[in-house]
Amino acid sequence: MTPPVPALESLRSAFRGRLLTDAADTAAFLTDWRGLWTGQALAVAQPDRAEDVAAVVRWCHEHRVPIVPQGGNTGLSGGSVPDRSGRALLLSLSRLNRVRGLDLANATIEVEAGCTLAQVQEAARAAGRLFPLSLAAEGSCTIGGNLATNAGGVQVLRYGNARELCLGLEVVTAQGERWRGLRGLRKDNTGYDLRDLYIGSEGTLGVITAAVLKLFPLPAGQAVALVAVPDPAVALQLLQRAQDRLAARLTAFELMSHTCLGLVLRHVPTARLPLQAPSPWYVLLEVSDGESESSARAGLEALLEAAMEADLVQDAALSSSLAQFEALWGLREHISESQGAEGKTIKHDLSLPLSRVPDFIAHADAAMATHFPQVRLVVFGHLGDGNLHYNVSPAPGPRTPDQVAAFLALEGPVNQLVHDAVIAHGGSISAEHGLGVLRRDEAARYRDPVEQRLMAAIKVALDPLNLMNPGKLLP
Repeated sequence: MTPPVPALESLRSAFRGRLLTDAADTAAFLTDWRGLWTGQALAVAQPDRAEDVAAVVRWCHEHRVPIVPQGGNTGLSGGSVPDRSGRALLLSLSRLNRVRGLDLANATIEVEAGCTLAQVQEAARAAGRLFPLSLAAEGSCTIGGNLATNAGGVQVLRYGNARELCLGLEVVTAQGERWRGLRGLRKDNTGYDLRDLYIGSEGTLGVITAAVLKLFPLPAGQAVALVAVPDPAVALQLLQRAQDRLAARLTAFELMSHTCLGLVLRHVPTARLPLQAPSPWYVLLEVSDGESESSARAGLEALLEAAMEADLVQDAALSSSLAQFEALWGLREHISESQGAEGKTIKHDLSLPLSRVPDFIAHADAAMATHFPQVRLVVFGHLGDGNLHYNVSPAPGPRTPDQVAAFLALEGPVNQLVHDAVIAHGGSISAEHGLGVLRRDEAARYRDPVEQRLMAAIKVALDPLNLMNPGKLLP
């Protein structure tokens, strides 16, 4: 039997912050960034401090109210919005947005979960340090959400994803207790790593309220190059050469098909292809140097000269100014929005062993051409860490509503084809976007039964009432 909806007056007096109940005030929290999922909520709570988060969770635990934690609501898998039952409380962390302190000698920064990624980057830069996590949504996504989904981005090759950048956490448990694990230690071998349980758990085990993050020296100089390559296999050879020559100075290595750049050139008025002729594939690689920009550029030039002599690179354009640096990166960063400008898309966020990426693309492309010849493939991603965005768009040209509906009806069979192929090549169906509701059931279908039982046991142990973000990540 469904329990009665509790009165909210007792919640209003239980914490400091805002409690939103009017539909006009709550609407912005109830639809995801992609506009694919819209839910209902009992209310939206915005606590001011970690102890207020704990008070809200204790109230929800007492009254058996499900909780949906939300950061910047920029996720792509539907993990940050409630279902349509209207029984859940949406817990927004946006008011926990303080930088609590920096320890430059320890190279760490302590921040609250509602800080935007850009805010943390700026605080680090003001102190002469680098926080390297970098995402397209960095102006609005929050650190709590980044950690809850183990976000990646363009510099995982050099610095690792969110998990590698976090040393300690403060978490409110499903029962409303506070775990103060904000230890800035790089070595702490005293038991189970609770931090790693909560990172990537998508709010299904508890609520991250603060974190201790690693900082790095600011690079003295950076250079980027757009390089024409014939195929992904050659791009992988170029990556291996770049790692051999540049080692840790190689901070990004992005792969893009010509279809991707064609969309950017069509929809971004300022975009230009700085090469003599189009190429089937392109690589964007970035070098960061501790000495100077000229040193970074020299290292990149030496690599490309050797690659051209080995017939790996057909053409290349190097940045020689900040404007050129930003323009070259813009070709990569505008792919998603340019694809969106063409209409509805079927997206895939895949992870593969680096050695299997070329074979996967060849296999999946051939299978798609056989079974779905009417679609367009928009393939790009972070080749340096094996993260591929294998996206599908309709064929070019105007489309009627019936044609759009027919394309969207392909999502299920297209997903199965792509995901079967990625599993066959030793990969994962979610690299950096998380499972949410979008990939929850598909992930369960591919997951090892022992792994599934272990994950379910952890969920039951930490959240026996299944109040934390129910229906997300696990079936």
